[in-house]
Amino acid sequence: KWKGEGTTQNLESIVTGRCYDYIRIVNPAVGEKNCSQIWEAFKNAFINKDPCSILPKDYALFINLSLHTIPPNKSLFWENNQLLVNSFAARGRRYMSLGDTLFGFVGDFLNWCGQADSPGLDYESCPTTMECENNAVESFWRMASITYAQHSSGVIHVLLNGSADGGAYPQPGFFADYEIPNLQKSSISQIVIWVVDDIEGPDM
Repeated sequence: KWKGEGTTQNLESIVTGRCYDYIRIVNPAVGEKNCSQIWEAFKNAFINKDPCSILPKDYALFINLSLHTIPPNKSLFWENNQLLVNSFAARGRRYMSLGDTLFGFVGDFLNWCGQADSPGLDYESCPTTMECENNAVESFWRMASITYAQHSSGVIHVLLNGSADGGAYPQPGFFADYEIPNLQKSSISQIVIWVVDDIEGPDM
């Protein structure tokens, strides 16, 4: 039906498991979180709904349940270089990128959507952003990006890809559209921007 890949198999086990992995091993400093409640809030954001009418605010309860402090001077924003960011941030030990927060960690690299008038997940196909902007995954990352930006403070770091088609600072893009507008001016002392080329180039 849709052009995008369907829901990741075993989604509930993965989301719940990642939640426990995060609070027990990755970052126990965030304290106790109710991982089954977090899964329910995540699922209820998009289940039983038209997969093209999911809004960022539908994830508000999920965000509230999974929110924790982002340490000052540790935020790392990025565009078009996720794998580099993951290794550079060192799972929160060097920096805490969006994927190193609990709310980002549970959704990273997953796909999901529901169906109108059905409590089930759609494992066959999910809408792409080209098909409809208000899909379950796109709205999730918008809400996560907004929240991440609002809670970032101190020295902000930005890692951009100097070899990316269309330039290092894509517009539209999550950083331009959802993160920069939600940075809290009074909480930020400095912004450090790195533009990094692929080793083999091109140097754009």
